[in-house]
This record gives sequence, C-alpha cells and structure tokens, in this order.
Amino acid sequence: MLLSNFDVTMIEELKNSYGTLFEDQLLQEILEVATYKEVPEGFKLIEIGDYVKSMPLLVSGAIKILREDTEGDELLLYYLEKGETCTMTMACCMGQKKSEIRAIAETDAKLIMVPIEKMEIWTSKYKSWRDFVFESYHNRINELLLTVDSVAFLKMDERLLNYLREKVRVTNSSIIKNTHQEIAYDLHSSRVVISRLLKKLEKLEKIELHRNHIKIINIS
Repeated sequence: MLLSNFDVTMIEELKNSYGTLFEDQLLQEILEVATYKEVPEGFKLIEIGDYVKSMPLLVSGAIKILREDTEGDELLLYYLEKGETCTMTMACCMGQKKSEIRAIAETDAKLIMVPIEKMEIWTSKYKSWRDFVFESYHNRINELLLTVDSVAFLKMDERLLNYLREKVRVTNSSIIKNTHQEIAYDLHSSRVVISRLLKKLEKLEKIELHRNHIKIINIS
C-alpha cells in the first residue's frame, strides 16, 4: 500500500517524539488509528464546553492551556511541548465530559490526534502508555501548583517576569509578539497594569517595547 506524504510524516514524527517511550506494538496501533494535524500559531484546538473526541500528542511547537472564570477572564495554566499531552483533555476523554479548558497554539505546531476510545484500552494493555499517562498527570499537577502559587504569593511584576521568561523558553525567541492586552488576559490582569509594568522593565533596560512586539534584552 502506498503511503501519502502525511502518513510518512506522521510515522517519522511519532517515532522521533515517542519512539523511546512506547512499545513498537503501541506505536503501530497509534499509526493505524491516529490522524496527523498541522496548525498555525493562534489556532484554537479546544474550546471550553466542547466535547473532546481525540487526545493530542504534541510532536513540535507549543500549546498554551487556559482556564476561564465566570466573567470570561482567562488565566494561563501551563504550556504543552514536544513529547507531551494535555492531562485535562485526557480526563475529559475518559469521563466523556465537556472541556473545562481552552487550548491555543502558542507557535506553529504539529500533533498526532488519538481517538478517545483507545484511552482505556491502551491503559490496561500497555505499561508504557500507563506510565506516560501517570507521568503526564504528575507533570501537569506540578505546573498547576506553580500557577496557583504564582497567583497567590507573587506580586504581578514577578509574575510578569516569569511569564516573559517562559515565553522566551517555549518559543525559543527573544521577540514576543503578544499585545499588552493578550498578556493581561494570560495573567488575569488588566492592560493598564501590564503596560505600566512593561514600561518599568523598559526603563530598567530589561526589554524594548515596539509597536507590534516586545524584545527581551535581559530578564534572567
């Protein structure tokens, strides 16, 4: 059987990102049922209230996971990167519940989408899949605790610095294209507060503010 370019790409991406984690038989099952997806920066993968029909395995790029309060304001929970999956998505899949998070591509990203009906089957069938699921839960819980600690114990200027550092890390770029309002949304703050703090950082020569982007100079 001839393979399409997308099939060949998915095989290569899957083995490159998950080949050392999963048994060969599990890798083969994933290839038989999964679909390969490329999404641009800013693409909304999951919306709050959606029923989740498949679980993403990230093979490149970064996805940001957001929570929304009753007034519609957002809070950035964590980022997903290569070799990871979203545990909250997994929980919705297993319980057939509506999504409680929003997932947006922080950068151009490539994903392998696995049907939800395979979740429980693979959990009982493959040790490597169980280990992957448990490790994912552990990592995401730690990241959620860091987010809670940040909101509860850090001042907004400290939270903003941590946010900028993480942006530089996940995008591998010193140029941040987000607007002041978008940063305010991610940090559950106001544009006025964020703009004031960014101007303060510029005076300290830690960043440069431009019309369409922020250039990071020294925030280590």
